[in-house]
Amino acid sequence: MSRITGAIRRLLPKQLPPSLSNRPGNLYEVLSRYPQDGVGQVVHQTRWTTRGITDCYWEVTRTKLKLEGTHGKAWGYLTWRGKRLSEQDEKIPGGLKYRWAPGASRGRLGQPSPPKAAA
Repeated sequence: MSRITGAIRRLLPKQLPPSLSNRPGNLYEVLSRYPQDGVGQVVHQTRWTTRGITDCYWEVTRTKLKLEGTHGKAWGYLTWRGKRLSEQDEKIPGGLKYRWAPGASRGRLGQPSPPKAAA
């Protein structure tokens, strides 16, 4: 390794900041990757997919991010198994507690979707 390459590697961070990563993270890290801090994005908790819960997501309507997108508050509409439950936007719970990913939840790979409850 040349001296120049070694010097450059010492200057670069060992880990990308959360806003540049494409992996799941807390809600605010995921939202900070998008323009307007994620307003208009659809996100879901990754645990929903691992439990076989499909077609569930939050549609983000507003955000207040702080600490470079690692903490904050977010509001949106909850859609659970294809039906919107929220009439007004509400604060999204579990932003730091759970791992989040963009898009709607999908069932486990190779597993059939659970039957929907009759209304």
